[in-house]
Amino acid sequence: MSEVNKGTVVTGVIGDDVHVIGIRLMEYALRQSGFHVVSLGPLAPAREFIEAAIESAADALFISSLNGHAELHLPGIREMCIEAGIGDILIYAGGQLTIRRPDWEEVRAHFIGDLKLDRVYPPSVSPDEAIRDLEQDINARRATARGA
Repeated sequence: MSEVNKGTVVTGVIGDDVHVIGIRLMEYALRQSGFHVVSLGPLAPAREFIEAAIESAADALFISSLNGHAELHLPGIREMCIEAGIGDILIYAGGQLTIRRPDWEEVRAHFIGDLKLDRVYPPSVSPDEAIRDLEQDINARRATARGA
C-alpha cells in the first residue's frame, strides 16, 4: 500500500440500497492505491455524503447503487454541494444506476449532462479504471489550482 495520501474519497451506497459488495471492493482498491476513504456504508442519503465531504475535506464522492434507484436519489446533489460550499467536488457514481434505461450511453449522458456528475460507471467497471480517472481528475484540479 502506498504511504502517500493521494486524496480523500467519501464512499457509500445511496438512498434505500443495501448492496455493498461493489463499493466495498472499490474502497479496498482505493485504499490500496493510497487514498483515504471515508465509508458511509449502505442506505446513505445524499446529505450524508455532503456532510462527510465537508468534515473530511474530501476530493471526491464515490456513490454506488445496485438497485437502480440512483436516478431517484442523485438529482440535485450537485446543487446541494454548491449550496454547501463544495460545488467543485468530484462526483462519481457507479453500478446499476437506473431501472428504465438499458442503454449505457443514455444512462451516462443523463447522469453527466443532466445531473452534473463528473464520471459514471457501469456495474462491470474495473476499480483500476475508476482510480486512474480519479488520479487524473485530482491531479488536473491541483495543477489548475497551482496555476491560478
